[in-house]
Amino acid sequence: MPEPSSKPEAERARVLELLRAFGWNATSFQILEPGLRYWFEAGGCVAYVDTGRAWVAAGAPLASEQDLARVAEGFVQAARAQGRSAVFFATEERFVAHTDHAALLIGEQPLWDPSEWVASLERNSSLREQLRRARAKGVSVEPVTATQLAAGTPLRQVLERLIAEWLRAKPLPPMGFLVRVDPFALMAERRLFVAHRAQGSEREVVGFAAVIPVYVRQGWFLEDLIRSPRAPNGTTELLVDAAMRDAAALGSHYMTLGLSPLAGSVSRPLQWASKVSAGLYDFRGVRAFKSKFRPAQWTPIYLSHPRGSSAAPALYHSLNAFAQRGLWSYGLSTLLRGPEIVLRGLALLLVPWSVLLACLNAEWWFPRAWMQGAWIGFDLALAAALWILSRRFAPWLSRLLVLLVVLDTLLTTVQAAVFNLPRVSSLSAGLGVLVGMLAPGFASVVLLRSHRRLSALAHSSEKGVKLVPTS
Repeated sequence: MPEPSSKPEAERARVLELLRAFGWNATSFQILEPGLRYWFEAGGCVAYVDTGRAWVAAGAPLASEQDLARVAEGFVQAARAQGRSAVFFATEERFVAHTDHAALLIGEQPLWDPSEWVASLERNSSLREQLRRARAKGVSVEPVTATQLAAGTPLRQVLERLIAEWLRAKPLPPMGFLVRVDPFALMAERRLFVAHRAQGSEREVVGFAAVIPVYVRQGWFLEDLIRSPRAPNGTTELLVDAAMRDAAALGSHYMTLGLSPLAGSVSRPLQWASKVSAGLYDFRGVRAFKSKFRPAQWTPIYLSHPRGSSAAPALYHSLNAFAQRGLWSYGLSTLLRGPEIVLRGLALLLVPWSVLLACLNAEWWFPRAWMQGAWIGFDLALAAALWILSRRFAPWLSRLLVLLVVLDTLLTTVQAAVFNLPRVSSLSAGLGVLVGMLAPGFASVVLLRSHRRLSALAHSSEKGVKLVPTS
């Protein structure tokens, strides 16, 4: 039975050869990016992540249509032999039609025929207006080569800072698997575009797009579309326009912007998940953004798993693959990042916390009776301020709240150490004191990290990424 293999550089040529022969999925080229392992079978290959409990494949196997089922089944059996489940994430209709795997709809991807792009643009007045606005602000897009973006070049350094800034601004920490941002690997195979804004004799980098090949379809996938906070309206639209025109000039009839997760007729639990997590990821916004370019069609994307297994574990294993460090670790990193939904959560939690304070025995818990009312008033005022901050970031308010919560942490710790802990006589009382000490400490860490992230975003919006000489 074939054995799984790690990803030494020597394997890239072998995988690239298979990609050129069998790379049909939109995501197929992404299997060359870091973090994946390969399982080879005669006539095919599967790229996957080992989560410890499952092998999560990045799309369908690289194989001919007649070999898809055989290679997929071989991968499933190899995973079982290692005590792992097998999951195929982001499969398309071809895989579903040629295998006996169960398929859960997880979203849709839009498709365009680049040769029809200009005609479609003529019928899209709102998009033409966005392009006009960007050009009126001095924005232009040009293709760049791998030589221009070689390690250490000025433009490469500017783009690396732009990407880092863009990732820091996101509510979620960076993920791996099929959403890793790594546009500088195998650049000779990609199409790369940079958006500049004219500033006198210099140009500011305000956007970047990386397009990867879908070899068998002789098409392209616009994988990375990154915009500076200072970019004028219409910058991302200009980048998409440039990529479409470039693909048309190359004679391509296939272009996608990739998966819009949880779009389309997904199951009710997934619809509910998209609503609950909207504060962390704007599922509707992603679908709306891609729709504005009026795709020719939307095609379904599936999570495939062997029949007889449940879809719920398959989803869990897939999320683990994206999280890289495990879901619990990723969830904690997200909380500590301080996205707006977490700030609102802290604000709401302060209401029952204040009610709990009001119900406590003031004589036991507080050195002075008036302190109980003071802490209740402080927490309610803090809840209101946090709610305001979560709706609209204000640097002065953010700094003030960080200072107040740090002082709250220090005062609570001193009171607990001097007054409460010496009087603890039961486990429940000890746990209550511990929670009272840890809660403001956790809140202060979240607020500080949120302040740093949002302040950096506001600063970059004012200062820009960098100006580079016009050449």
